[in-house]
Parts: sequence; structure tokens; C-alpha cells
Amino acid sequence: MRGKIIEVILDIKNDFISGEELSKGLGISRTAICKYMKTLKEEGYNIEYVNRKGYRLIEDPKDLLTYQNISHKLNTKIIGNNIIHFETIDSTNNYAKKVALQKPEGTVIISEEQTKGKGRVGRQWHSKSKDGIWMSIILKPDMIPQKATFITSIAGASIAKALNDLGVKTTIKWPNDIIINNKKVAGILTELSAEIEKINYIVLGIGINVKTMEFSQEISEIATSLYKEGHKISRVDVIRKILKEFEILYLQYINKDSKGETLDICRQYSAIIEKDVYLIKGEEKELVRCLDINQEGNLIVRTKNNIKREIISGEVSIRGIKGYV
Repeated sequence: MRGKIIEVILDIKNDFISGEELSKGLGISRTAICKYMKTLKEEGYNIEYVNRKGYRLIEDPKDLLTYQNISHKLNTKIIGNNIIHFETIDSTNNYAKKVALQKPEGTVIISEEQTKGKGRVGRQWHSKSKDGIWMSIILKPDMIPQKATFITSIAGASIAKALNDLGVKTTIKWPNDIIINNKKVAGILTELSAEIEKINYIVLGIGINVKTMEFSQEISEIATSLYKEGHKISRVDVIRKILKEFEILYLQYINKDSKGETLDICRQYSAIIEKDVYLIKGEEKELVRCLDINQEGNLIVRTKNNIKREIISGEVSIRGIKGYV
């Protein structure tokens, strides 16, 4: 019932609706309506009541990452049809892996805070309360495990396109970092459970720094946020846009084995194609020229000996000559 009330006031935003109309439309008492409105105010919804006019939503509570806010006008087929929201959790990826077999494909796990957020290679992802977007998507594609690596490319393309469409100029540092002004604003962590020829589930973790203005000394030179770069966009708008873009590219891939649009976006927004970068593996560092991203989503580089090589995601880390990119 709470969800239905939220949908009604979101649809008539800035207009009044009387308690009597709500009561008749939803089939509950006006006393119950009053109690629900009080609860919503306590949760952060800016709801005004005027005698003989009723209730209205003064300001869209865009920063509340509830199912009702995100699903409102989302209009996706599977991605985001089920959203589980936490105030705090150790890791959305950890939780997603625990429930993946029981939850439907497209389930999104979102938390306001992560106490043990994860990045690639076991690194910690700093995830302060309400500072960013910390979410995981449960996927169950009917394909062989070897094809799962392309999901990271789909995620990167989705985030880059979504943010650029929202007016944020971002690029992709292959394979899984989203960049603004040569600093990392978002990251992707893809985890897989599979048998020899069958995927049980994929958990796609996405972390985006939104409101963070100060970073720890160890990452201050390479990390940034949307707010720090001057883009005060609501988290709900960003999430909705990413989920929509992701579903388009994901369904193209799993239903038609189509990679073209994803690869076009990855190339268009690449931060490293036609640039010299270092490939880092352990203590070894090699200077190469990035040439292209191939049909498998792997990086094609040219070594100083003029030899072309294909780099598979996860083999190496990439750093720019003068900085992160």
C-alpha cells in the first residue's frame, strides 16, 4: 500500500490530491492515509498538506533509492523489475551471490552504504553512506561461461552512454573503469558462478562516486565524483538511465548474439584507443600503443617491437604514461 501511495503522489507531482480521493482510490481509510503520509515524511518525502486541498509532493525525493522511486517510469522488461534496498550492507555483490539462485534475473541489489565494498583483484571500494551508487545486478544468461566476459563491456558501455546522455562527459578505461577528467568515477566488478557448459548466475557490481568531495590520500590523485566535477545529478536518475541502457545492450547480446552497438559505444568513448599506456602485471611494466577493441571485447595493442597483441580482460592492469589514464 505504501508503494501505491508513492506512485500516486509521484504521478501528480506538484498537484494536490485529497485524502478522500486517496481513500476511495486505494480502498483504505483516511486515517490510514494520514499514517502513511506521516511515515513518508519521516523517510524524507517532502509532502505538504493543505486543508480542503489535500496532499502534494513539493519536491521529488530523488535521492531515496527505494524500489518505488527507481521503478517509477523505468519501463524495462527484466532489469530492475525486482529491487532490494538496504541502508547498509557489507557488499551488494556478496549479498547478490547468496540469493542469486532464488531471485529472478534482473534483480538489483542497492545499498546506501557498503562496509566491505569490493573492486577488482580484491581491492576495497570506498562506499560511504548516500555518497554514491552501490548496486549489483543478478543475471542468468543461457550461454556458455566463455561468453560471460563480454558482460563487462556491456556494463561499461551502458554507464558511459547513460552519463554522457545526462550531460556528463565520461570515457571508458578498458575494461571496467569509467573516467572523468582522467580520474576514476565508477568501476565494474563482474563475478561468475558456472559449470563447464552452463552459467548458474552472473553478479554485475557497479560502484559510482556521486557526492563524495574528499577521498583518502591513497586514491585522491586518481578518484573523483560527479559532484566534484560539477554534475549535481540525482542518483535515481543515473540508476534509471543505466538500467535502461544496460537492458537494451544485454538483450541484444543474449537474444541475438549482437555485440555491434556495445562495441561501437566502447570505441566511441574509449579513454585509451590511439594512446600509449603501460600494461602492468605484477612487477612487470610494458609500454604499448592501444589500437582497437576487437569483436570479443578484448584490447588490441602494438608493442615497441611492432607486434600486435590481444589483451584479455583480467590479465593486466592499465595505467597512463602521466597518470591514471
